[in-house]
Amino acid sequence: MKGAEAGTLGIGEHHPAADSAMAYLRSLSAETLLLYQQTFASLSLSGNRLAELCGETLRRVMAGEPVSDRYLLGLAWTIREMSAR
Repeated sequence: MKGAEAGTLGIGEHHPAADSAMAYLRSLSAETLLLYQQTFASLSLSGNRLAELCGETLRRVMAGEPVSDRYLLGLAWTIREMSAR
């Protein structure tokens, strides 16, 4: 979006890295995404806030619903961190 101050996202502009975050999530198999969804659901039961946020964000991504760039980036980063362990 043009007109935004340098280093600041404009109104309605998403973070450019959100595109690669979505591409990363789309590269994962449906089975893998379901496994993460189940993991987040299980961890949410104990009050894990990160799991609550990621689980709902993943549900929205899988349902094709709108997702904020910051939630999308958080989800992709969390899954990458979990898969690296």
